[in-house]
Amino acid sequence: MNNKLFLIPCPITEEGLHTLSPEITDAVKQCEVFFVENERSARRFLKKIWKEMVIDDYSWFVIQDEGAAAQFRAQALSGKNIGIISDAGCPGVADPGQDLIAVAQEMQLNIHPLVGPSSILLALMASGLNGQQFQFHGYLPIQEQERQKALKKLEADAVKSGTTQIFIETPYRNNALIQTMTRILDPGTRVCVAVDLTAETEFIRTRRIGEWRKEEVNIHKRTAIFLLGK
Repeated sequence: MNNKLFLIPCPITEEGLHTLSPEITDAVKQCEVFFVENERSARRFLKKIWKEMVIDDYSWFVIQDEGAAAQFRAQALSGKNIGIISDAGCPGVADPGQDLIAVAQEMQLNIHPLVGPSSILLALMASGLNGQQFQFHGYLPIQEQERQKALKKLEADAVKSGTTQIFIETPYRNNALIQTMTRILDPGTRVCVAVDLTAETEFIRTRRIGEWRKEEVNIHKRTAIFLLGK
């Protein structure tokens, strides 16, 4: 099949349009159909990068809807160029989209991942932790006992293999997560806290747990990612 699938990154902050490559707009202009995480925010984003775009000229589908894979297959079989857009960052990486991309691989579509910001890679780059071996775990358990167990396991794995452990949290639980880490982890364990990446309020700091215990950190309701290593 000669039609194309474009994996279209979004800024990870409201003011982050400067982090996007001009080739993203060029790719959007080739698309005829969009599969998106949130139609309203995707429409708003595309109008920002291409003001002349006539939004209603395009077909829109929601990635998470039941039957999205069948809709995707039908659009691909019709020869349409398709774009996949998640809410922030890169589709398929800690964001929806991978199921549709798997369908595209099965159909042997021409898949084009476009360069854009990924909080996972940006935080890892700035952390000073092991960038050769790393694992992303998504969200940790909500229940405190299970969360402590998960953190201790990540710490043990980091000690054993040297692998950087990366995870995220719902913004309103950020402070509680930091308090748990400083209470239960070894004083020598290094933790990077990366907040508001690509924004003017960006904060990226790696300290040992013993040092974090002496520092008051308030990142309540701010977008953050956490990295743990030895």
